[in-house]
Amino acid sequence: MMTVDELQNAGKDLSQRLTHLRDFLKIDEKTRELTGLEEKMAAPDFWNDKESAQATIGKLTSCRNIIEPFKKQEKALEDYSAMLELAAEDEDFLAEADKAASELRKEMDKLEIVSFLSGRLDRNNFYFSIHAGAGGTESCDWANMLLRMYRMFFERRGWKDEVVDLQPGEEAGIKSATLHVTGDFSYGYFKGESGVHRLVRISPFDSNARRHTSFCSVEVFPELDDDIDIEISEADLRIDTYRSSGAGGQHVNTTDSAVRITHLPTGIVVCCQNERSQHKNRATAMKMLKARLYEREMAKRKDAADAARGEQLDNGWGSQIRSYVLQPYQMVKDLRTGLETSDTGGVLDGRIDAFIEAYLKQKKD
Repeated sequence: MMTVDELQNAGKDLSQRLTHLRDFLKIDEKTRELTGLEEKMAAPDFWNDKESAQATIGKLTSCRNIIEPFKKQEKALEDYSAMLELAAEDEDFLAEADKAASELRKEMDKLEIVSFLSGRLDRNNFYFSIHAGAGGTESCDWANMLLRMYRMFFERRGWKDEVVDLQPGEEAGIKSATLHVTGDFSYGYFKGESGVHRLVRISPFDSNARRHTSFCSVEVFPELDDDIDIEISEADLRIDTYRSSGAGGQHVNTTDSAVRITHLPTGIVVCCQNERSQHKNRATAMKMLKARLYEREMAKRKDAADAARGEQLDNGWGSQIRSYVLQPYQMVKDLRTGLETSDTGGVLDGRIDAFIEAYLKQKKD
């Protein structure tokens, strides 16, 4: 247990860290923005333009997701300071203050993760794709499990996601899916999920109940800012249109509105089918293509810099990052950080924060 002096020094350190976060997260600016959004929502004609109203609500939620955790930590630090005054007069409060200091550090560590996200595009929204590997139905089912895991994770964090393209499997699951995800610092927080995810389990599709290994790849690329201009020649593109897939019924699109764009020099393929308008689908697909090309160029520059420093390169999108074993034992292990857990059910229900944060801390170090 720490002494009063040690607890006071811990309080000063926590206060300094919180001050740094106030500046980095632009809390004062966000608070003013929040006030303006609340005033806008109070207007009697707020819901006259439903699309604009929903955009405003999204911005307000985004502000609150940053401000409220900060304010909670700020209040906890004030309570801790009051507790220290009591501990200085009565040693019976030392144990309580020591416990409070430990809890504050843990919460500050979580809050501080976002300060690691200082890359140019780390504050941005992102697109991400899941692709089933070889293995037919097994891999398609695994891709669907991953999609569910990530969407539950997005929901818990207060991020919004929209399916841009989805290709169902022939018997079960999905062959691929692409989503557009929006949330503050979402790209910076999530970008480490790119790579290959491996599943080992007793197959529900195998009548002999044999153990199968399946693979899926995940790609994450940022939504670009307007000031980033990526030039693409029309001669380098092959544009195909096709009918949007769906579950059937009145909502199936009966026109060839879905768009697939292939960038011939790189082989990059992007698809969009979530809009009924072919024009809108093409515009979204072009945004994704530019984002993919930008991310590809940044990866090439990083690889060149790493090679110049003599650092070992990984396999980019092809590198296996995490293993999910359901049989013969229960274990999820991140192969980059070594972090593992036996709570496979929790992980597959979207509780993957520990893996993401361990990776971010490792990259920061």
